[in-house]
Amino acid sequence: MADSDVRINPSILAADFVNMQAELARIASADFVHVDVMDNHFVPNLTFGPQMVERIQATSPVPLDVHLMISDADRCAPEYAEIGAASVTFHLEAAADPVALARRLRQIGARAGVAVKPATPVEQLFDVLDEFDQILVMTVEPGFGGQSFMADQMPKLRRLSDEARRRGSRVWLQVDGGIGESTIAQAADAGADTFVAGSAVFGAEDPGAAISALRSAAASAHRH
Repeated sequence: MADSDVRINPSILAADFVNMQAELARIASADFVHVDVMDNHFVPNLTFGPQMVERIQATSPVPLDVHLMISDADRCAPEYAEIGAASVTFHLEAAADPVALARRLRQIGARAGVAVKPATPVEQLFDVLDEFDQILVMTVEPGFGGQSFMADQMPKLRRLSDEARRRGSRVWLQVDGGIGESTIAQAADAGADTFVAGSAVFGAEDPGAAISALRSAAASAHRH
């Protein structure tokens, strides 16, 4: 797989919120900026709401990949698509009708993503793969930045990747949590093509170089 088939989406959870516009400019070579929306209910943390996301949308040099860690996904997710987010991912555990919600997001014009927590089996998505543009396999428990990568999620990711390939699906497979140069190859080897990285990018002296290094490491793992 070529470098161009690898997507690096830095998470602004690791950015300096006070200097958001400057921080976004530092990741202009990324594919998307990953925006974690937490409601202090589905997860025990609180971050951004629609107004803040709209401001990020207005200033970001790259498209928004919004990850909703919120309880009422069926009602709230379409609002983020209407703001103009390129991709909106909701949690399978928080949606009453995931397929209907994904179709609604696509209808508005966003890519539709679905996320699964570490304890959630991916098999329940197998028959509806084509309803989604992206499936996010969490490699940490959602809700906090800076956690360690959960390598025990790799067999699950591989099962999903194998099934997507078997069905000829073009769904993107994303991982989020503990992704850096030491772990990205494991996730790429298991089938991921879209990677959320926080401190590995924003904590680097040169975020552009960090993005490039992550992209190369993932592409190299795909080629082997």
